[in-house]
Amino acid sequence: MTTTTLAVLVPLLPFLGAAAGLLLGRTVPGLVRPLAVLPTLTSLVLAAVVAARQGGDSAVDAATQLTPTGSVPIDLALHIDGFAALVAVLVGVVASCVQIYSTGYLRDDPRYPSYAALVSLFTSAMLLVVYSGDLMVLLVGWEVMGICSYFLVGHYWETPEARAASLKAFLVTKLGDVPFLIGLFALAVDAGSFRITTVLATVADGGLDHPTLIALLLLAGVAGKSAQFPLHTWLPDAMAGPTPVSALIHAATMVAAGVYFVARLLPVFAASSAALVVLAVMAAVTMAGSALAALAQDDIKRVLAYSTIGQLGYMTGALAVGDRGAAVFHLLSHGAFKALLFLAAGVVIHAAGTNSLAAMSRMRNLRARVPDAYWTMTVALLALAAIPPFSGFFSKEAVLGAAEHAATGHAASVPGAAGWIVLVAGLVSALLTAAYAARLWLLAFYGRGAEAPDHGKQPVAMTAVLWVLAVPSLAFGVTVGVLPDWFDGHELAPKLTTSVLGTGLALVGALVTYGAWRHTTALAARVPIGAVAARPEADGGEVEAEAIATHTPAYGDIASAPDPADPGRLLLGPLHRHAAAGFHLDAVYAALFVRPVQAGARLVRFLDREVVDTYVRGAGAAPRLLGAAVRRAQTGNVQTYLSALLAGTVVLAVAAVLVATAGA
Repeated sequence: MTTTTLAVLVPLLPFLGAAAGLLLGRTVPGLVRPLAVLPTLTSLVLAAVVAARQGGDSAVDAATQLTPTGSVPIDLALHIDGFAALVAVLVGVVASCVQIYSTGYLRDDPRYPSYAALVSLFTSAMLLVVYSGDLMVLLVGWEVMGICSYFLVGHYWETPEARAASLKAFLVTKLGDVPFLIGLFALAVDAGSFRITTVLATVADGGLDHPTLIALLLLAGVAGKSAQFPLHTWLPDAMAGPTPVSALIHAATMVAAGVYFVARLLPVFAASSAALVVLAVMAAVTMAGSALAALAQDDIKRVLAYSTIGQLGYMTGALAVGDRGAAVFHLLSHGAFKALLFLAAGVVIHAAGTNSLAAMSRMRNLRARVPDAYWTMTVALLALAAIPPFSGFFSKEAVLGAAEHAATGHAASVPGAAGWIVLVAGLVSALLTAAYAARLWLLAFYGRGAEAPDHGKQPVAMTAVLWVLAVPSLAFGVTVGVLPDWFDGHELAPKLTTSVLGTGLALVGALVTYGAWRHTTALAARVPIGAVAARPEADGGEVEAEAIATHTPAYGDIASAPDPADPGRLLLGPLHRHAAAGFHLDAVYAALFVRPVQAGARLVRFLDREVVDTYVRGAGAAPRLLGAAVRRAQTGNVQTYLSALLAGTVVLAVAAVLVATAGA
């Protein structure tokens, strides 16, 4: 087969698997798992073949006109460069692991057939985004992912949290998609085509009339899809969905789509210095804010959610300094270890027998209970913290090196301010990332919380996937020497200055967190059962804290009491309460947008009911009264009719006489 044919099959096979799963899942249950796993695995193999044939050389381009649309045609086009080839392999690997993992994680779920079909459709949509050479076709995959996320996040629709999270994810991302769509149309009008190659050629020739406006409109959609400030608030709440869905969304689909879109169209954004500065500020705020929020979360999945937001901030930061090679390199590295983190967290939750025991403060003795999750999650957390020689070190240092290159004025057409903003925020976030990674590891595997019931050995389908993903999390960085051929020849090796600074700050963050954990653990150990503990609070002094291990309605029994040895409270101090609430952005948005809209809706309802309906009721009341009066006159009595006729005749006669007299 030709490379073009194989590339067409890559997104097509998961789509066909999704269609077959929806049609046959209920009637032929035995086919559900093969239809979920085999098409995705085959798509992965084909994506790897396409990547090998592309080989980092010139892009594979093919197109056929979809339909005549007038001045701006829409083409069914492929554009597969080194970025697209590698990202497609990442999507295939993560999606295959998620499908295999889900066969064990959701083996008793009655809605597994529809779940598996939606995961396949999700995968197909992301692959369409990756391979598409036309912006309108890319938009189709972009929106299909949105609707798939709505259904998958709301999989446990019986719970109000899942229903609210799915609706929030859909609405917030659509809020960004509206200006995104306008930006696509404006870009196509300036370029005269939706073809990506034509758009890039137009940019190279300086043919964009409104580069800043177009870039900012497109960034709104990217901020929504990739959960960047200020449209990131939907992602932590999306943890209400099944854990494998979280792994898929965070590692290889949905949130990766926005970063990939900017990387593919980076010359459009680079045409405007203002857009690059805005992108740098957005990345910096996202990195630092999400890292602080992650350090204060108790739910293990919410920690990982804020972690994803921050790591995506690194990617957008690399794009802000004009280095898409570093951005996609970190996208690939992050995809492996973040999928591993979520799936390992799923093993932890599965061991507890319920999705509700995800609070790290209630975990106890998990190192011995789930050794596979313990060791693989340790690898993934070291990669997240960018500790050498794990993969996250190489990819994160590529981002910091690119920021330093721009900050020192060596990056053409990139403002130095953008470089400094990304560099400083990236270094601060490196310290905070190692801190919350160490906190998660300590609380999850060495905590003093509840002793959950032992539900036996975890399914092999779940634990085997963890070791598969541990390999790239550990060893992906060693490919740094061969990757430049795939990334426009950019050098991705770590730089000495940023490597020393980044690694040093990461070690400081981890060691300080460990010291804080030892301090709080020792303090908690001295508190007798039922006593009141003292802990540092907002003013830095010792004040009375909540009772530890008391029989209260909140916990019911001593075994379910939370672990008081949380270093996050000590490290953040007065900032902890605000960071735990996501710096109250949801409350701000509720005050600025939700409540005014609700008030406007109430006003419209009042006007409709009390004003419009009043006129409508009045318009109907007059004919009704007239009809009632006429109905009273229709008695059916002939004598009454004759009397009325006689009376009318007399009245007319008198009137005629009066008129004649007046005329005389």
